[in-house]
Amino acid sequence: MKKIECIIRPEKLEEVKDALNQLGIKGMTVSQVMGCGLQKGKTEYYRGVEININLLPKIKIELIVKDSEVDRIVDTIIKVARSGKIGDGKIFIYNVEDAVRIRTGEKGESAI
Repeated sequence: MKKIECIIRPEKLEEVKDALNQLGIKGMTVSQVMGCGLQKGKTEYYRGVEININLLPKIKIELIVKDSEVDRIVDTIIKVARSGKIGDGKIFIYNVEDAVRIRTGEKGESAI
């Protein structure tokens, strides 16, 4: 099993969720996060005063999937979330040793 963790632009969330739903992905965790990378924030003006905003709002999506599904899920997220501009986000893939469904006690892939 693998954990796919992706950080995307907030405006891309619905498109990514719809695309993952079409792939048959049933479970995910979505969090609102703040971060910075190459984009290094942005400058805005408030009441005539320049303000540097270093941390920008992002969305983090976490999925636990079978090893065989990773490539098509990652390819789909890239296709849908890419705008071609700095700040599109990142995808991280981790090994998952085990999973347990609390309600039934199922373990491994049957728990996801």
